[in-house]
Amino acid sequence: MISATQLRPGMVVKFNNELYSIFSVNHRTPGNLRGFVQVRMRSLRSGSMTEHRFSSEDKVEKALLEEHEMQYLYDDGEYYYFMNTENFEQMHLMKDLLGDATQYLIPQLMVKVEFHEGKPMSVELPATVDMTVLETEPGMKGATVSNVTKPAKLETGLVVQVPSFITEGEKIRVNTAEGTYQERA
Repeated sequence: MISATQLRPGMVVKFNNELYSIFSVNHRTPGNLRGFVQVRMRSLRSGSMTEHRFSSEDKVEKALLEEHEMQYLYDDGEYYYFMNTENFEQMHLMKDLLGDATQYLIPQLMVKVEFHEGKPMSVELPATVDMTVLETEPGMKGATVSNVTKPAKLETGLVVQVPSFITEGEKIRVNTAEGTYQERA
């Protein structure tokens, strides 16, 4: 058990006999009233977001998760297949468990899969992923330094805004937290 004031984004906690991933934490002390912690969290079972106000003295049960490094192999439309890099066992996860992470999954990508009591709960992506640009408008000659962007469709179907000098076939680095272009890879 941890104090509500120790909650941090990304933590997984057990609340009302359900697992929640902490999305945001805001500690407030309004005037002469007692302090509280306003928490936005996502249910790992249903995926719905909820807010809860904990008093500063409340205790919250931190979920014990096992973390395994796995390599993404391929998908067949419904299931996404991963291989444990330690014992080479393969497993598949459904698209609804992965959510938006599917837009960043390219073959051979290493991810961390978190398990609770033997069941996969979530997938943690690396901070950036290098992807190939499939479609984009032709760039302007000499447009090397400008803040003009254009949409680019990547190999997974993800569309990001890129600078005008990026061309089709180039590899770019994409930030997985914000879904934004970082640099050429």
